[in-house]
Amino acid sequence: MKYRIDNLQYCNWSREIFKINREADLDAIHATIVYHEDFDELQKVIDTWKNHFNENSDLIFLGKSFSDIDKAKKEGKTAIFFGFQNCSPVEDDINLIEKVYEQGCRFMQLTYNNQSLLATGCYEKNDSGVTNFGKEAIYEMNRVGIVVDMSHSAEKSTFDAIEISKKPIAITHANPSFWHNAIRNKSNDLLKALAKSGGMLGLSLYPHHLKDGSNCTLESFCEMTAKTAEIMGVKNLGIGSDLCINHPDTVVEWMRNGTWAKKKNYGEGSKEKAGFPNQPTWFLDARGFNNLEKGLKKIGFNENEVNGILGNNWYNFYKGIN
Repeated sequence: MKYRIDNLQYCNWSREIFKINREADLDAIHATIVYHEDFDELQKVIDTWKNHFNENSDLIFLGKSFSDIDKAKKEGKTAIFFGFQNCSPVEDDINLIEKVYEQGCRFMQLTYNNQSLLATGCYEKNDSGVTNFGKEAIYEMNRVGIVVDMSHSAEKSTFDAIEISKKPIAITHANPSFWHNAIRNKSNDLLKALAKSGGMLGLSLYPHHLKDGSNCTLESFCEMTAKTAEIMGVKNLGIGSDLCINHPDTVVEWMRNGTWAKKKNYGEGSKEKAGFPNQPTWFLDARGFNNLEKGLKKIGFNENEVNGILGNNWYNFYKGIN
């Protein structure tokens, strides 16, 4: 079976976006629904998603397990798996982890750039690793079935999470630092440890994570993918595009500052006015999966390997965590 899965999108959700994902033959996406929202604010977000599902039932439905990916393929729809890019909704109450799972959460980052109650973010000067609460949270996430996501976490914290977690973790959207030394990209040693533990790396198409940014070429991206496969094995690679299309630039300030800072433009990107960078021309939206397929085949991956990177590896990961 050939699956197509994008394991990270944060778009300005609309019927237009859901149609684009169907045109791209995406059987599933992991959709960010939280950045800095607390538990009460999460409830409002979930209500909005209930409206999306009701109004677009011919295109999408809420995914909860790997079997929903098969259902989506059979019905010609896209299964939406909820994820948090921060641990804010669980506040300081470990019991909320099971509660958010019951509401559909299947991925949760322990941090978003900064220190959290669970671990250290990649923008902090000192990385103290996973905290006591973080360790207990990982055990609880393992128990209920929420994937530990360390995409925005610092290196020691990520190594800690790999060691502590009884189930494979994921870095849903990042690239290797050997290719582009962005703060959020990951070292070879970390990628090797991730692969050894059975974890997954979702390669990002967000320009701040790409060599040459918006001008990154398809060939360069595919060459990087091939070298990364040599480091950690092709079966541990997928796509987590980090698409953020159709948002106003003001959303970037929310992503970077949340409710903890008043100054503007903290975090990823330039020191200029905060805004979303332009996507590479070969990946303007999810329909760019077709270009990835061609580029990966051209660089030397066989059909099974290409299908793995573009979806089957994520499918197997989902299957293994249920």
